[in-house]
Amino acid sequence: MEDKKFAVLIDSDNISSKYITAILDEMTKHGITTYRRVYGDWTSSHAKGWKQKLAECSITPIQQFSNTVGKNSTDSTLIIDAMDILYTGNVDGFCIVSSDGDFTRLASRLRESGMMVIGMGEEKTPRSFRAACSRFTVLENLIDTDEELMGEEAVGEEAASEKSEKSQKANTKSEAMKKESTVISKEVIESSIINIITENENKGRETGLAEVGNRLINKYPDFDTRNYGYSLLSKFLEEVPSLELIKTENKGINVKIKANTESEDEIIFDIKTIVNQKGKKGMGVNELSNMLHKKYVRFNVKDYGYSQFTKFLQSIPELEIFEDASKRKRVKNAE
Repeated sequence: MEDKKFAVLIDSDNISSKYITAILDEMTKHGITTYRRVYGDWTSSHAKGWKQKLAECSITPIQQFSNTVGKNSTDSTLIIDAMDILYTGNVDGFCIVSSDGDFTRLASRLRESGMMVIGMGEEKTPRSFRAACSRFTVLENLIDTDEELMGEEAVGEEAASEKSEKSQKANTKSEAMKKESTVISKEVIESSIINIITENENKGRETGLAEVGNRLINKYPDFDTRNYGYSLLSKFLEEVPSLELIKTENKGINVKIKANTESEDEIIFDIKTIVNQKGKKGMGVNELSNMLHKKYVRFNVKDYGYSQFTKFLQSIPELEIFEDASKRKRVKNAE
């Protein structure tokens, strides 16, 4: 299969040049970069770090003078170039590198045209831009902390050490709060995975590791195990208390919800109680399943001899399964 072609467009106004090598390395996972452009005012002192990287990485600098104070003309130039490239039909996707939420509409527009949009930015990047991309990668995850410190030591080991220590003390709390507000919580991810597995179980299907990864990224474009300190999805899932990984005969890996230790009578009592609280309208079968999995993290209908959750519910005489106007299965108290 031929590699996909991408245009890499970088906003130098709010992205440091220290990330460029890591950015290009990351893009090799998606395809080849045919356009490499970085936008900024190269007459300003702010662009000094970038000038040293341009020739090394074969990046084309696009000059944009800051004619008006307070106006970001770089954004406009990048957006115009992106649309020009789109209409040439020479690429399969774009990589927009910026921490600026102003590129949200651009990312959405490119996706509407069938383009894959890889977003890259620092942890401060607004969620609106992250969600508008097909994939989003946090730049801090691409650079090892030790590598950054080695770069500082080149300037002066003692000075860099002192600078690093002071910086860490001053910024640790604020950075932790910032990351907490931008990274999707593990609880939300766990709930989404349980929902994926439950949907598959209701259809009599197994859930593979690759499917979990793909569906999480489709739902949360900025989902990245590196945000949580892991390099592999399998290692991340091993730490989720309600899940377990099972190796298959063909050397694949399936993700399952851990078996529960609660008695069947206890589970049935809770089901009837929950459904009764919903009244005559009842509730969605998937909603009920998710509620049970949150309370009983190891709940699995197969432990009680059923292949599907709906079959388990049908075995309870006091309950009735029906379909709503949208053909979704619901459960209520039998009349």
